[in-house]
Amino acid sequence: MGGGEAMEQILFTLTYPEPKALLDKLRKEYPAYAFTWYETSSNRATIASEIFKSATILVTLGTFPQDTSDAPNLKWIQVFSAGTDRLANKPIYRDTDVLFTTMSGIHGPQIAEWAIMTTLITNHKYKQLYELQKQHKWGKRGQDDDYHHVNDLVGQRLGVLGYGSIGRQVARAGQSMGMEVLAYTATPKNTKEKRRDNGFILPGLGDPEGEIPKEWYSGLDKENLHKFLRQDLDLLLVSVPLTKDTEKMLGKEEFEILGKNGKPPLLLNIARGKIVDTEALISALKGGELRAAALDVTDPEPLPEDSELWDLDNAIVTPHVSGIGEAYTDRAFLLLGENLKRWQKGEKLLNVVNRGRGY
Repeated sequence: MGGGEAMEQILFTLTYPEPKALLDKLRKEYPAYAFTWYETSSNRATIASEIFKSATILVTLGTFPQDTSDAPNLKWIQVFSAGTDRLANKPIYRDTDVLFTTMSGIHGPQIAEWAIMTTLITNHKYKQLYELQKQHKWGKRGQDDDYHHVNDLVGQRLGVLGYGSIGRQVARAGQSMGMEVLAYTATPKNTKEKRRDNGFILPGLGDPEGEIPKEWYSGLDKENLHKFLRQDLDLLLVSVPLTKDTEKMLGKEEFEILGKNGKPPLLLNIARGKIVDTEALISALKGGELRAAALDVTDPEPLPEDSELWDLDNAIVTPHVSGIGEAYTDRAFLLLGENLKRWQKGEKLLNVVNRGRGY
């Protein structure tokens, strides 16, 4: 390269030590790029402004320049998460035209497993079975024998509220277990092209062509949402991004609709807690409008120790871990590598954030 200046200065600000093998692979593939790793103390740490000065590309989960003048050369930020709701008030997002991309597409496998796991825990009454094991009891029919009454998933209707990469992988897993899938999206998916997933897809996963759903629904208005919720759903997966249009999207009125079909559904929330009205959720769980709820996200988050949700027999609460897995970093670098290749060729990147939509 003649010792010249690197074409791109790529700065990583993440909370763990440099993954040397993964970074060395990128250095070998892109010898004209300079890669700098800065380990931060937390996901939203404040670091010295001069660290950002020469960066043209930033890879981070939540450590951004405090002021736009701190990063005068920045052209693209690859966020190390799928959600972008926490970006809205960041000056670099709000006040510049810096390109933002997300890690959408890498979370599907582990979140789908969480969704199936919590569904099976609920359907197979595993909480009761676990208590029997702890008490060294075999259990007998006729004595607190709710666990003898189990419905498998064949023929059940899975409503996917937000048919993005995560929703598509949950749909794939649900279909493999015999479920019918109904999809709900913000905009109509009435052509093959519109139903196609144009984001990052791990090989052999998801629903690339949008062929799994038996029925499609769309819209951000109450009327269309309620039409979807009236479709005799057995399970409802919440996988929409948090925006001004989806905040408290599910509340008292929506839970009442879900409870009117004679078989109140299981609610699974892996998106953001604020999409669901917490008080209305608790009321629906206690009043029978919902059969149960599995929550990896809550509002507020972390969930306060005195929340009723902790002690409800028909609620499962996990601490925002459904998307975490040992393969996360490897898959993230796979997506980053694909986007760097596209960047070098001047092609459109994967998972570009649309500031108008908020995701």
